[in-house]
Amino acid sequence: MSRFHLHIAVDDLDRNIAFYTAVFGADPTVVKPDYAKWQLEDPRINFAISARGAKPGVDHVGLQSEDEAELAAIRARLEAAGVAGVAQENTSCCYARSDKYWVQDPQGIAWETFHSLGSIPLFSEEDAAGARQQDAACCPPAAAPAGNCCG
Repeated sequence: MSRFHLHIAVDDLDRNIAFYTAVFGADPTVVKPDYAKWQLEDPRINFAISARGAKPGVDHVGLQSEDEAELAAIRARLEAAGVAGVAQENTSCCYARSDKYWVQDPQGIAWETFHSLGSIPLFSEEDAAGARQQDAACCPPAAAPAGNCCG
């Protein structure tokens, strides 16, 4: 069963953690200096916020699949409906490694369908020179424009 995903860019992480903790009645399951996530069962949602310099507001929405087969089924549904997207395999973002398939809705909102493969210690991995890898590893790719993920 997939889980709804919503990522919101915020300007004050601590204030927003306090607010959403009150809304959900639960502490975040992940807290980093620039990011927090609630992986909830009631309501069944993966809700994330980040303070990384992006314009505050809805960053992107999506569906988190429980396994690769479910991710492939979501992608097949979208492609059968004529919705083009961009696949990203084994990419790193939001302190996790994931396989993703990005699309854009008719309003231009980025939709991320993904299957998480595991956690990583950084928001997104850095290359050998210490420079941040291309933001496309986290953000909606240029071919599926929208959103401000990762700022």
